[in-house]
Amino acid sequence: MSTAELASSYAALILADDGVEITADKLQTILKAAKIADVEPIWTQLIAKALEGKDVKELLSNVGSGGGAAAAGPGAAAGGAAGGAAEETKEEEKEEEKEESDEDMGFGLFD
Repeated sequence: MSTAELASSYAALILADDGVEITADKLQTILKAAKIADVEPIWTQLIAKALEGKDVKELLSNVGSGGGAAAAGPGAAAGGAAGGAAEETKEEEKEEEKEESDEDMGFGLFD
């Protein structure tokens, strides 16, 4: 992550912590006040656009609370939550088996 991206992200967190709407102009204002001059406006625009209409505090508090189950998509709704979770587990096991099979054959990342 570049300095510009990191600085823009921190500025967004400052705005979210104060309960202020995150806009590109407000991000630029914080960056100027912090005397961070090498941030191109595109970064603040991208961050503001990505966080538009989202509750940043809620996003941060739900980082590790099972976001993978939501990724199951329509199959989980049709087959029930347990069915979707079982399918996801099977897919993960298949991926692990593929990774292990490469190691068993003597091929590795550093060979």
